[in-house]
Amino acid sequence: MIVGVPKEIKSDEYRVAMIPAGVEELTLRGHRVLIERNAGAGSGLDNSLYRSAGAEIVDTPEELFGQADLVVKVKEPLEPEWKLLRDGQMLFTYFHFAADRDLTFHVLETGITAIAYETLQGPKGGLPLLTPMSEVAGRMSIQEGAKYLEKPQEGRGILLGGVPGVKPAHIVILGGGVVGKNAAQIAAGFQADVAILDINVDRLRYLEDIMPANVNTIFSDRHNIREQLQLADLVIGSVLIPGARAPQLVRADDLKLMKPGAVIIDVAVDQGGCVETSRPTTHANPTFIVDDIVHYCVTNMPGAVGRTSTYALCNVTFPYVFKLAEQGLSQAADDPGIASAVNMHAGKVTNRAVAETFDLELSDFGG
Repeated sequence: MIVGVPKEIKSDEYRVAMIPAGVEELTLRGHRVLIERNAGAGSGLDNSLYRSAGAEIVDTPEELFGQADLVVKVKEPLEPEWKLLRDGQMLFTYFHFAADRDLTFHVLETGITAIAYETLQGPKGGLPLLTPMSEVAGRMSIQEGAKYLEKPQEGRGILLGGVPGVKPAHIVILGGGVVGKNAAQIAAGFQADVAILDINVDRLRYLEDIMPANVNTIFSDRHNIREQLQLADLVIGSVLIPGARAPQLVRADDLKLMKPGAVIIDVAVDQGGCVETSRPTTHANPTFIVDDIVHYCVTNMPGAVGRTSTYALCNVTFPYVFKLAEQGLSQAADDPGIASAVNMHAGKVTNRAVAETFDLELSDFGG
């Protein structure tokens, strides 16, 4: 099989979808691997490393997409890439279709098989290809929140941990999943006052057991969310419904409850955001202000730490890339995990959440 790895074109995206070790594994099995020139530069992986591992370096995305049977990316294809996709081709990447109507309908028209990292289910449940990037984003959310709480960044001028005699920041984390757990751990390390909200009481019990004393767990309902917003210096939005739009837990009117200069980091923006006033931003222009509240809504947060993120991502994606290359789609899709990742096939939607979001017919994927 011909496997292609293009250079990411999303703003400030420094990750790459395959490291040289993956190239070597594939080429030793007789597969061709095409790497677009400088695809790994943002992660410190130069062309010579890929070439030494057996890859062929190609100069243009047109050449790569034109030859590859399986294209492996990090982020969803952007508009310049839509025209390069072709019927019958497999594209394995993060899509987050439910948050983007234009992307959904344009990719559907191409006839490709869209295999989404974010809906692939592991043998023990969970979302193993989303987990490492959620870990990165959760940890980064506190790092970015600390920065944008500084007065020069238009924040409240709050130090997360305070100092002796001055109380620390109050951090509210909406969602106790992988992002929320990692955010809470880092925030606790800063000695902030942390509240983490979730609707799953068993999850809250687990978090209560593993978190230090400065992290409190609270059941997530409308009353408790509004109460916590009034106290918050920093809010982390980290809710997830696999494949579907994130629920909007913070309404536009709720911002009036918050302290001027408070910061919202909406990690859920990839799935439409859990704050009504959120809209996608980039690392180049990461924030905007609504009702005196700083919003940080970067859709590819882990892309800023490309070196860490690339290795963390490739550790979990490569076994599935290898299986697709070795077995082809039909046989590989006997794996329930890969089958759960197929969101579109032959011009039809095969993921229930995506179909319901856009009122499209749901088709069975037969592999």
